[in-house]
Parts: sequence; structure tokens; C-alpha cells
Amino acid sequence: MRDTLLIALYAFAGAAAAGAAGAGVLRLIRRRSLTASVAVVAAVAVGAMLAGTLAVAWAMFLSSHDLTVVTTVVAMAAVVSLVTALLLGRWVVARSRALTDAARSFGDAGAFAAPRGPATAELDALSRELAATSARLAESRERERALEKSRRELVAWISHDLRTPLAGLRAMSEALEDGVAADPGRYLRQIRTEVERLNDMVGDLFELSRIHAGTLPLSPARISLYDLVGDALAGADPLAREHGVRLVGDRVEPVPVEVDGKEMTRVLGNLLVNAIRRTPADGTVAIAAERTDEGVVLSVTDGCGGIPEEDLPRVFDTGWRGTDARTPPAGAGLGLAIVRGIVEAHQGRATVRNIPGGCRFEVTLPAAP
Repeated sequence: MRDTLLIALYAFAGAAAAGAAGAGVLRLIRRRSLTASVAVVAAVAVGAMLAGTLAVAWAMFLSSHDLTVVTTVVAMAAVVSLVTALLLGRWVVARSRALTDAARSFGDAGAFAAPRGPATAELDALSRELAATSARLAESRERERALEKSRRELVAWISHDLRTPLAGLRAMSEALEDGVAADPGRYLRQIRTEVERLNDMVGDLFELSRIHAGTLPLSPARISLYDLVGDALAGADPLAREHGVRLVGDRVEPVPVEVDGKEMTRVLGNLLVNAIRRTPADGTVAIAAERTDEGVVLSVTDGCGGIPEEDLPRVFDTGWRGTDARTPPAGAGLGLAIVRGIVEAHQGRATVRNIPGGCRFEVTLPAAP
């Protein structure tokens, strides 16, 4: 038993010395190629075995012949181990370089294509993660291009919408200044109308900028849907009478919700104004509110005749106004974008779908506890 312990002690001492030397070498070459590191690891394994064997041989006073045999066997094992380690290291490095070349396509707005051929489980997992990242980057680039296009359209439309009333205001003010206005009172009333229109447009832009910046202040309070819908209908009734459209509030359940009353009234107001302007005279605009499994759903149904299917995904985009035939001159394409921003700030969602004769806008909000 004592001899076995001594053999183990001498073998451990020799192997530990080889392992310490190998650890030092690995630290020195830690920034070098993986092939070198794998070769050092293989050399440490063989070296530890050789050092332990030599230590035991010296302690046990083996014959020179036996020591030569043991050393030769260990040397052959070292050669095979080093060659295998080098081949493995070169294979792993080649696969890593292929992944590196494929990953460079990210910067060129290209798609990631995983290199063909076998690989280790870790490199395969890395390839899958790079492919998923490439897909997310492609989606992000697409959203960025769509947003940039939307911004350019918004700037163009806002510029046009501002130029028209400003030109009218300039002409009317010059007529009043020169004293050539036949009916100064009518001119002043028209100036006030245009100024209010510009003020509303600037207010919408300011609201939209706060929504996009994530700084929209909300003051949630417990409100009944019945009161919320009633206030929205009362505010939209004059416009409905002017356009000859009937407003109907049916299936409005007195369900409580935790929302900012002012902002949510603006949401319903924008939806109702949008629906009234796009519904022909003698048409009907209906608003409903009910509790579902998903939460509380507010819906506004109009008689616009429907929205082209290809335009449905863009309805809530900033600056989208549809075709000229369906867009009134006063529209700046901000109302529905504001609706979506406010609803999402309340942890809800806004959707639209076509129905026979028109379309249906739905706002889904979390139900109050």
C-alpha cells in the first residue's frame, strides 16, 4: 500500500509540473490561433504522462532498458496526439474563418448564409444564432426604409398642406390691407378658420412627436366606457350633421377601464371624424364597446366602401392618406398614427379590417380589474 501511494505521489508531482508549464504557455499564446492552443493542450497531456512516468521510473530505479521502452511508447503517443490536435485545430479554425467571412455580409446589408459542411455543436449553434440575427437585421432595415419613406411623404404632404392655407391667408390679408375686400367680415372669418386649421395641424405634429419620443404624459383613471363613448359622440355630432351622416351608439356596455380620459377621447374623436368624412351622406357611422376575452374592445364602423387590401397594413402609418379620391383636402395623414400611438401607450392595440360596405376600426384595451 505504501509503494502504491509513493508511485501516485511521484506521478502526480511530475504531471503537475508538466501541467503548470503548459498553463504558462497557454497564457502566453492566449491571443494566438486555436490550432496552437489545441496543440499545447495535447502536448501537456502527453508531457504530463511522460513526466509522471519518468518520475516514477527514477524513484523506483527502473533499468535503462525498461525506461527506454516506456519513453519510446510515450514519444510515439505524443507524435500521434500532436498530429491529431493540429488537424483538429486547423479544421476548427477553417470553420471559424468561414463563419467570419459569412458574417461580413451583415455590414453589406446582405443575408447570412451558413457555411456548408460539418461543424461542432458550438459552431452550429453560432451559425443558427447568426442566421436569426441576420433575419432580425433584415426586418429592422425594412422597417427603417418604410419609416424613412413615411417621413418623406409626411414632409411633402405637410409642406403642401401648409402652403395652401398660408397662400390663402396672405391673399386675404393683402386684400384687407389694400381695402379691396368686398366683405371684410367674411374674410376675417375665413382667416380665423384657416388659422384654426393650421393650429390643429401643428398640435397633431406636436402630439405625434411626443408619441414617437415616448414622452406622452398619461394620467390613467377609472372611467366607464359608457361615459367615454357618450363624450365622443357629443363632440362628433356637429360634424356628422354637417355631412348628413347618422351617428349610432349601440352595444355600449358600461365596462370600466383604466385610461387617460383626455387622450382616449381624442382616439375616439379621430376615429369618428375619419369615419364621418369618408362616409357618404345618408350613411351611418356606428360605435360599439364591449368586453371580450382579450379585454375591452371599442369599434367604429363606417360606410366608406372599404380600403384596398394592399393598403390595410399602412393605414396607421404616419402620413398615410390613401388615394386622393378618398382623402379630404384637410387631412394630413396624422390622425390614425396618433390613434395607434396613444392606444399602444395604454398597452393596447389598434386594428382595421374591411366589412361589407365599409371598414371597422377596433381599439383593444386591457380591462380594468
